[in-house]
Amino acid sequence: MSTAPSIANTASASMSVAVRVLCQFTAKRGDLDLRFTPAPSAREGVAGHIMVASRRSSRDYQAEMPLEGIHDGLHVRGRADGYDSKTRRLDECKTYRGDLARMPDNHRALHWAQAKMYGAMLCRKQQLRELRVALVYFDVDTEDETVVAEDFRADELEAFFEEHCASYGVWARSELAHRQARDRALLALSFPYDFYPTQRQLAETVYRAAAMNEHLLAQAPTGVGKTMGTLFPMLKAIGARKIDRIFYLTAKTTGRQLALDALQALAPPDLKLRVLEITAREKVCRYPDSACHGDSCPLAKKFYDRLPAARTTALQLGTMTQKVIGSVAIEHGVCPYFLSQELARWSDVIIGDYNYYFDQSAFLYGLAQEQGWRVGVLVDEAHNLIERARRMYSASIDAETLQRAKKEAPTSLVRAIGRLGTEFHRIANAQQTPYQVYENPPKSFLKALDTYLSQQSALADQAALFPEHVQKLFFDALGFYGLAEEFAEHSLFDITHPEHATFTLRNIVPGPFLKLRFANTSCVVLFSATLTPRQFYLDLLGLPDTTRWLDVESPFTPDQLDVQLVPHISTRYQHRSDSIAPMVELIVRQFERRPGNYLVFASSFDYLARIAEELDRVAPHIPNRLQSRNMSEAERKQFLDGFAPEGRSLALAVLGGAFGEGIDLPGERMIGAFIATLGLPQLNEVSEQMRQRLDELFDAGYAYTYLYPGLQKVIQAAGRVIRTRHDRGVVYLIDDRFGQREVRKLLPKWWRLQKLPAPGRKATSSDRTS
Repeated sequence: MSTAPSIANTASASMSVAVRVLCQFTAKRGDLDLRFTPAPSAREGVAGHIMVASRRSSRDYQAEMPLEGIHDGLHVRGRADGYDSKTRRLDECKTYRGDLARMPDNHRALHWAQAKMYGAMLCRKQQLRELRVALVYFDVDTEDETVVAEDFRADELEAFFEEHCASYGVWARSELAHRQARDRALLALSFPYDFYPTQRQLAETVYRAAAMNEHLLAQAPTGVGKTMGTLFPMLKAIGARKIDRIFYLTAKTTGRQLALDALQALAPPDLKLRVLEITAREKVCRYPDSACHGDSCPLAKKFYDRLPAARTTALQLGTMTQKVIGSVAIEHGVCPYFLSQELARWSDVIIGDYNYYFDQSAFLYGLAQEQGWRVGVLVDEAHNLIERARRMYSASIDAETLQRAKKEAPTSLVRAIGRLGTEFHRIANAQQTPYQVYENPPKSFLKALDTYLSQQSALADQAALFPEHVQKLFFDALGFYGLAEEFAEHSLFDITHPEHATFTLRNIVPGPFLKLRFANTSCVVLFSATLTPRQFYLDLLGLPDTTRWLDVESPFTPDQLDVQLVPHISTRYQHRSDSIAPMVELIVRQFERRPGNYLVFASSFDYLARIAEELDRVAPHIPNRLQSRNMSEAERKQFLDGFAPEGRSLALAVLGGAFGEGIDLPGERMIGAFIATLGLPQLNEVSEQMRQRLDELFDAGYAYTYLYPGLQKVIQAAGRVIRTRHDRGVVYLIDDRFGQREVRKLLPKWWRLQKLPAPGRKATSSDRTS
């Protein structure tokens, strides 16, 4: 039998693709089906592959065998899991959990496609006439193997290889043309507005970081134009082929819209830049009561058969917002969430939440690693990443979830959940105090957790059919157990009891978890108006010491913002009752001196309510509105709509809440703010345990736990007042602690601080503090 030409004698290919990526594109057919989940974690998958290879440790067996092949200019590459030269058997290993017999046929078809592609390339490489190809299914829970093998002639495998390469090649050539046209257009792209000096400084530094594969912490005050000033240089870096993709990550929905608006202004329509907004499944799901498989959800039925047309339609539109994806999904009858996941593979700029890159199972991070992309990651309002990452790497299990899961569980799981609950309550009831930190999670509980997980994992293919609280317990337990394996000084284990017993693995320093993300990313730019002090972020986020630092000067002048310190009013908890009357007197006096829209920030909803009550009593002529707990998006919009350009009202909000950052009220829409708190986190047992741990690690417990996070909120809130170079406003910092030297040095350098004298005392020259 004649064989294909060897790689050495073939012209170099202009297009390259991994076997896994090619097969996902060409070989996925039929329904979307998530019943055979949860799949093993990446770490379990690696461990499974190592175990399979170790059982075949003869000198005839080669694990992780690199293979490549070329067809019509397409370079296909990958690593076969193993090859036994004596038996001429190629292994493709797949890890799983659950009942293998219930694995959907289209999953198996994809596995066979990958194995046969490797088989074709191996036959080419070694001039083989026939080959045994085996799928080795490894159960990560039982460590059992199931081998499904089939013999193929080399010409059969070659025909299969050529068919799939031809199918993918049509798409690959169109993608190559898109990238080449995009790069030419981005190289010629010019900034659509006048660059302000500070914005130019930011943009030039971001470009250098992208070009040099470096990370950057950029502190850039309000008014610099951070969104445009970071996106533009990253687009230019794509054009210069320094990076392949841009991920723009935000903490809030408002940040996503700002990025979309900026890209619309930066990239003309004829550029056809592919911009994708990705959103959480629960926000876009049209059938929330249906499971993700074709027998339950109509949008999962024949999803992969309808996907190619939907994908083509969406990509031709260029900017793919949540609304656009929803419309395309309806037109083609596919799931909008999983359509967006597919579109991420072909987009130039992806906009989404922090968790898509930094969470334990982050989709964008995994995709970038799988595709081998050089990514430029922009982290908007990066001061939020510490607290968000702490939540990503924390986990808890509580008594209520255990109780509800046991009530709802199928008969096959009742005993397993019951035994876990028994051990949970035995440990919790032995605790003598309401809150206690332990040196390590109890081994007996982890053993019980492992036993429970093994039993429910055996039913993993049925997981989507389990009641809500059974599923919740399983995923809570998986998260808890996984983090327990990584438990170290970066986290605490504590138990809260007896009111509502809860076991918590509480991350304090996310750096050890995030360090690998930074190491595997070409360029990460973290930017915010509040990134001081630099060492705080290096320590807690795990950024390398080589991370560059940029502190951009404010575009505003001290004359634009009147910053008044009010040291004669204390907002400490024990002084709050006495603070309300003089504070309201101050607010009313300022309002009557210069009527307009003001925001009043305080530390709690209760404190706000008491301030509002006093305002109603002494100044009923001044309209005021109050932020409430758990406001809907419509309620938040109504709250912000009250800041009309000609408005005259007071709005009261909690510092650090929805209105403390990320809102833009330029001109007369907002002319002042009263900040009646230092913003320090609540003093409680958890905060104090964090302080102790951070003191042990960095000798900066109080600053890292209380002072720096608190003043970030203050500066962010003050940043709502002046938004453009024409705005003027006033900020009152109400608390005697704002006068302390260690506090003042953390406030923006361009602020000119004035000390407001107590009533009855005239101002003197000493009242100017900076």
